[in-house]
Amino acid sequence: MCRTVDLRQAVLAKNTMAAGILRTELTARGTTVVNLLSSPGSGKTALLERELLLARERGVTTAALTADLATENDATRLARSGVPVKQVLTDGLCHLEADMLAGHLHDWLPDATRLLFVENVGNLVCPASYDLGESLRVVLASVTEGEDKPLKYPTAFGLAQLVIVTKSDLAGPAAFDEAAFRAHVERVNPGVEVVLTSVRTGEGAGVLVDRALAAADGDAVHAPVMARSGA
Repeated sequence: MCRTVDLRQAVLAKNTMAAGILRTELTARGTTVVNLLSSPGSGKTALLERELLLARERGVTTAALTADLATENDATRLARSGVPVKQVLTDGLCHLEADMLAGHLHDWLPDATRLLFVENVGNLVCPASYDLGESLRVVLASVTEGEDKPLKYPTAFGLAQLVIVTKSDLAGPAAFDEAAFRAHVERVNPGVEVVLTSVRTGEGAGVLVDRALAAADGDAVHAPVMARSGA
């Protein structure tokens, strides 16, 4: 008798278990994880650098781990904020996994870190399926990427607990239709908050830190329909 095994489901099940263990361990030590997902070039690193600076100015103990296929450029940029930063090179892997993250945090994450921002590999496909033990999942999209991005990547946007639009200062030149974008987000993830930001103008400054601290304090975060349905 032949038996068919869905390897992808097996891998995801193993990751979900590892993510649950990591979440429990980090919560016990008072650390809240924020998982940041976006396409390459969305402005994720620039936004995170600003938010890390703001967190430090506010006295919030923060750290950041950034993942890329190659180069340590993002870690170099984020380190300018003065908070602990670690670069993870995935050597071709298009996403982070929970056990991989746990391994990199071991003996590195400073004690009393309240917020840990994880800048996932620039990709809206693979990372969307992997829980990293986060308490807040944030998906970013720039105004230059088009209003239909949420429809093209329904899993990424459908599992988001916060959606951030970056480079809002370019909305005019890019002919960005904010109403259409919000409608598309609502279609795949009803009720999720959408926030506009611009590192250049300061619009939305501190919103990422604010939402992360709210999650750390136990405030209810958005529960995506897709997550509730197990899709």
